[in-house]
Amino acid sequence: SELFWKSMLNTLVFSVFTVSFRVILGLGLACALYSKLIKHKMLYRTVFYMPTVTPLIAVAFVWKFMFNPQIGVINQTFGFDINWLFDARTALGCVIFMTIWKDFGYAVVLFLSSLYSLPKDCFEAAAIDGASSWQVFRFITLPLLKPTTLFVVVTSIITYLQSYVQVMVMTEGGPGTKTFLATYLIYDQAFVKYNFGYASAISFIMFIVIAFFSALSFKITNANEA
Repeated sequence: SELFWKSMLNTLVFSVFTVSFRVILGLGLACALYSKLIKHKMLYRTVFYMPTVTPLIAVAFVWKFMFNPQIGVINQTFGFDINWLFDARTALGCVIFMTIWKDFGYAVVLFLSSLYSLPKDCFEAAAIDGASSWQVFRFITLPLLKPTTLFVVVTSIITYLQSYVQVMVMTEGGPGTKTFLATYLIYDQAFVKYNFGYASAISFIMFIVIAFFSALSFKITNANEA
């Protein structure tokens, strides 16, 4: 149906943006914390990781109030007059932004632990050869971090394909069906419209997709251990 393909497109857009920014922000901040330029590193690690361990439903409620057009801190602070969560142009973007803010700390911790485990002799050799900071990052750090990057990407895809809570709390799929993700469509069809056959069919498709990425995750993990 048209609604199914729309929800799959929304899920694709949601996953691409959340995974991409989770990896980019996680890697960038991990490299910044790994460098000698940043002081009070333990404080920043704690600040970045706190949203990750905070219950998603609580974070979603807080951001829902922040996006409120009348009393929300975003409109009040910047002088906007935007109904963020009920505007078709911004609703999905708000959900994506909240999800990125909550989850990028997970990637920071993983990348940071990987950076500390990298062999130091490679960097010492690069320094002796006169490599610039960008060359070291491009030709040494990134290739050595490839297993961690793949693990973060695959596990993030598995997580975000199952995203439901933030949509339920913040937009309830609205406005209209603009923020319908595949999992929310399953809920809507099964427990709102009682169309259990249709919901089961979508669930089976999502099971196949998630099983594929789960198998890929196990393969990457086993390859890293080998």
